[in-house]
Amino acid sequence: MLFLTGPLVNTPLTGIFPPLVTPLTDRDTLEVAGLERLTEHVLAGGVHGLFLLGTTGEGPSLSQRLKAEVVERGCRLVAGRLPVMVGVTDPSFADALALAGRAADAGADAVVIAPPYYLPLAQSELAGYVERFAAASPLPVLLYHIPSLTGVGFEPETIRRLLNMSKVVGLKDSGRDMTYQHTVRAIVANRPDFSLLVGPEELLAEAVLLGAHGGMCGGANMAPRLYVDLYDAVRAGDLARVRLLHERVVRISDAIYSVGSSGSSYFVSLKCALGLLGLCDDLPAEPYTRFTRAERETVRSRLCQVGLLNA
Repeated sequence: MLFLTGPLVNTPLTGIFPPLVTPLTDRDTLEVAGLERLTEHVLAGGVHGLFLLGTTGEGPSLSQRLKAEVVERGCRLVAGRLPVMVGVTDPSFADALALAGRAADAGADAVVIAPPYYLPLAQSELAGYVERFAAASPLPVLLYHIPSLTGVGFEPETIRRLLNMSKVVGLKDSGRDMTYQHTVRAIVANRPDFSLLVGPEELLAEAVLLGAHGGMCGGANMAPRLYVDLYDAVRAGDLARVRLLHERVVRISDAIYSVGSSGSSYFVSLKCALGLLGLCDDLPAEPYTRFTRAERETVRSRLCQVGLLNA
C-alpha cells in the first residue's frame, strides 16, 4: 500500500484529490453509472487521487452497506491508477475500524479519520482515540480537521503528539483558519512523509504557495482541470496565472454554493450542478432534498455565467 512500501514511502501526497460526490438514485441506492461517469471525469481532468466518503461525498449520511459499496466500486474504477483515500466519520470505533478494513480489502491507500462527534471530547481523549485507531487500522491514517461539523478539531499540540506514530501520515485541514495551518506546517516540518492538504478551495492557492502539499476541493468534481492547473501554476511560481485561476475558482464558489438554504447549499448545489452537467443524479442524501425548479434554473444560469455550461 502507498506510504508503507514502494518508492513513495517517504513522499507526501501532493496535488488535487477531489472529495468525490456520492451519486444516489434514492436514499440508500448508489447511482452506479453516475459514479462511473464522475470518476472518469475527474481522472480525465488530471487529478492526483480521489477522496471517497468525505463531507462532499456525504459519508456521515450513508448506511454502512452503502459506504462499503462506494468504496468497493470506487477503488475498482480507479484500478490502481491513482491513490484512493476513504473518509471515516463514524463516531463508533467499531464501525470506523470496520470501514478501514473494507477500504484495505478494496485496495484503498489510506483512511481520513474525523474526530468522533456528539459526545464531548478532550484533546487527550481525541489523541488516545487516534492512537488506538491507527494501531489497529490496516491502512495509514490522515487526520480530518473540520471542527465546524465535528464540534472538536485537532489542536496543534495534539498533532505534535500524534506525529510520533508513523501510521499517522497527514492532515486534511478544513478549518478555514490560515493561522492554524501555518502553526501546523511548522510542527510537521520534520516529518517529510506527512501530507498537509487543504479543504476549502478558496484557500488552495494561498495554502500551497505557503507550503501545503495540495487540496481536497469539492469544486474539482465540476472542473477538475481548473484546480489541477491552479495547483501546477502555484508550484511553478507563475503568480500571474495563479491570480487568474484563483479568481475563477472563487467566482465558481461564490456563484454555485450560494444557491439554496445556508446549511446545505454547498453540497446540494454542487450535486445540482453535476446533474446539469450530465455527470450524475442530483439527489442529496437525507435529510436534504433536490432543489426546486427555480433553484435548479438559478444554478443552470450561474454555470453558464462562469463558463462551465453552454447557454
